[in-house]
Amino acid sequence: MSRFLRTAGSDDSSLESESADDDESDSDGDAAQPQKKVSRSRRDQEDESEDEDDVKRIAIDNALKINHWVAISNEFDKLVRLAQRQTNVAERIPDSISDSLNNAMAKEKEAKKKMNLSNSRAFNGTKQKMKKINKEYEADIKHFQEDPEGFEHEYAAAVAEPAVDVEEEGDEGGDFTSVGKGGKALGFTPDSVFKNLQTVQESCGKKNTDRVVQNNILERLLEVANTSYQRIRVLLALISSRFNYNSSVSTHMPISLWLASQREVDQLVAIVMGDPSYSGQEITEDYDEFVECSLADEKDGVVRIRGSIISFVDRLDDEFTKSLQNIDPHGTEYVDRLKDDKGLYESICQAQAFYEKTNQLDPLARVIMRHLEHIYSKPDAVIQALEQTATQSKLVPSTTPATQGSSSSLIHSLSVSLYKSDNSFLCTRAMLCHIYHHALANEFYVARDMLLMSHLQESVHAADVATQILYNRTVVQLGICAFRKGLIREAQSTLQDIFTAQQVKELLAQGVHQQRYQTLTPEQEKADRQRQLPFHMHINTELLEAAFLVSGMLVEIPLLASIDNKELKRKAISKPFRRLLDFADRQVFTGPPETTRDHIMQASKALQDGEWEKCRDLIQSIKIWSLMPGGAQSVKDMLARRIQEEGLRTYLFTYALYYSTLSLSLLSRTFSLSAGTVTSTVSKMIWNEELAASLDQSSGVVVFHRVEVMHVQQLAQSLADKLGTMMEQNEKGLDLKLGGGSAWADRTDGTKQEKRTSDQAGERRRTGEQWGGTASRGGTRGGRGARFAQGLGNQMGQAKRHKGQERE
Repeated sequence: MSRFLRTAGSDDSSLESESADDDESDSDGDAAQPQKKVSRSRRDQEDESEDEDDVKRIAIDNALKINHWVAISNEFDKLVRLAQRQTNVAERIPDSISDSLNNAMAKEKEAKKKMNLSNSRAFNGTKQKMKKINKEYEADIKHFQEDPEGFEHEYAAAVAEPAVDVEEEGDEGGDFTSVGKGGKALGFTPDSVFKNLQTVQESCGKKNTDRVVQNNILERLLEVANTSYQRIRVLLALISSRFNYNSSVSTHMPISLWLASQREVDQLVAIVMGDPSYSGQEITEDYDEFVECSLADEKDGVVRIRGSIISFVDRLDDEFTKSLQNIDPHGTEYVDRLKDDKGLYESICQAQAFYEKTNQLDPLARVIMRHLEHIYSKPDAVIQALEQTATQSKLVPSTTPATQGSSSSLIHSLSVSLYKSDNSFLCTRAMLCHIYHHALANEFYVARDMLLMSHLQESVHAADVATQILYNRTVVQLGICAFRKGLIREAQSTLQDIFTAQQVKELLAQGVHQQRYQTLTPEQEKADRQRQLPFHMHINTELLEAAFLVSGMLVEIPLLASIDNKELKRKAISKPFRRLLDFADRQVFTGPPETTRDHIMQASKALQDGEWEKCRDLIQSIKIWSLMPGGAQSVKDMLARRIQEEGLRTYLFTYALYYSTLSLSLLSRTFSLSAGTVTSTVSKMIWNEELAASLDQSSGVVVFHRVEVMHVQQLAQSLADKLGTMMEQNEKGLDLKLGGGSAWADRTDGTKQEKRTSDQAGERRRTGEQWGGTASRGGTRGGRGARFAQGLGNQMGQAKRHKGQERE
């Protein structure tokens, strides 16, 4: 097919088949012959168009005779498209079928009831199309009706031009000129910029519109534009045209088009920053977009052009994320695509600098949010590299590490800017990003206090899905931060909510897991996949599971050792860990550990048996610790120390029944702990009423006490605990019914530690059979110094009994 025919195009399949046949005949006849030029006059081209027009007229006339309005509607659509193609080159087709159609419609009113459903719909559709077309070409139709012969003469004079030489595709040595549908050369001059721009925009969204050709025309218009207003208008149209190139939501924008759009957005920002007389705004007064605006016509000397730079930045960021979602993360293509993040970050910073200069608050808050979302989850080294590249450009925002001092200060400054905005949605996301970064920097207490003071846990269920995903990621990062700092109970209680649902990947938007009894519609599955985060933003779920299970082991194993009642043992703090432990206990044969779960379950059994060294070796041999931020060795040292302490606690809970006194030095040697650490651990257990004992520091021993508890007292204590549990459940139900509170609301310090400690103390008070008969470890003591008063009371009671025996 010739280059001219490919550019001009035709909706009629006969023309395409003829050109294809010509190409095939040329190639079959003599492939070695050089391809020749084809010269065709405008009149020849017009003759073909008129022949095609006549064919459609005859088809409409024939359909009118048999009252076939479906065929009339189809042929009329083809005729309208033919007229539109010739209208693009300033030519007119004489339209003489309007009167015949009107007459047919008038006659059909009487016979309308005799039509079938499809024919009636086509009839009504044709009437609507006629009204629209008549309104669009009202002046031309009126001119034709008044003087048909004069219209024909004008039309003939317009098409009487010399022939246009068109080369075949194979000849690439000549110079070509862009031509329209009718063969008329398109003139790209500064004076015709708005005319051609209007033509391109009017053809957008119509059928058979070649978007590649539209982009090429807009690129040529950008080259010839000589004023700032022309360049801004062409850039706005060109960027929008590139974004509309791919209308599918499921697939991402081609990378080449994305890169071109990114460069053009930067060019647009540079123009409006370099020339303060022009400003792009989303909301402006009505004006004629295809007329050059003058600065003298504006009151304050600033021309406000309708266009949204922040919308382009948002679309660039969204398309970049979508491309990362659709690229294989384990290939080199993903890494190459990820390198474009640097250019996108520069574009965001330049847009922020523009909105800071023009003081547009709403777009400024949106672009700051994009800025924050790009860096909140990245390490300091990556943030410094991105900011160093961004500061080398001419447009630099006011908030940079150079002005703030560090990456944490930069994120703090960006977050504070969003806290001052009126958009609650952006404030919520900024708060979560700020907390996430604090947790990533090992600032657990700061992040925990911010999360509790924000009360986001009470309202996050009403937020959108993206905000809920960000909240889950923040909570998980907070739990990992607590684990790295050795706050095992805090880590376990923080991660508990995520692992209880057994949908970790879905809650973190890192995968779609099909449930056994759950069926998703294709639309739901597509929506779930569109929410997935790019691979480089994932939190390692295996590392997360390892931290949660190890925390559960260090919390659950001492608790199990302190309780002998089977009914109370069923109550677990960490149900996922207890379920895995029960499954491991039912195994007849246990082989060498292979997975992370196997290592942790065997380490738990070893800790129960008092083999703390074996437990330590199994936990430290887990390879996933190498991925822990901050270094694996520090985590292993922390875990070894905590295993020694919890091993000591488990030993005291298990074997305190068989001792009346126990040497502190022996405990120190057995668990390789210092005497101060042993003394501190035992003192905490006594203070929390976990162990019925007292310290004799002069002798360096632990003295165990036994308190007899009657059966009636046990029943009363059990009844009181059940009533307390029932009251607590009623309060939670009332809070949910009234719309307040959640599982996080009862955290006094963000960890549920006080509530859990009181529950554990109550469970230990309810133990009855461990000390022989009805003895218990704790008793019902209360107050600071109650344990000393208890020992003094026992001595006084024994003295009274001796005196009574002597009197008898």
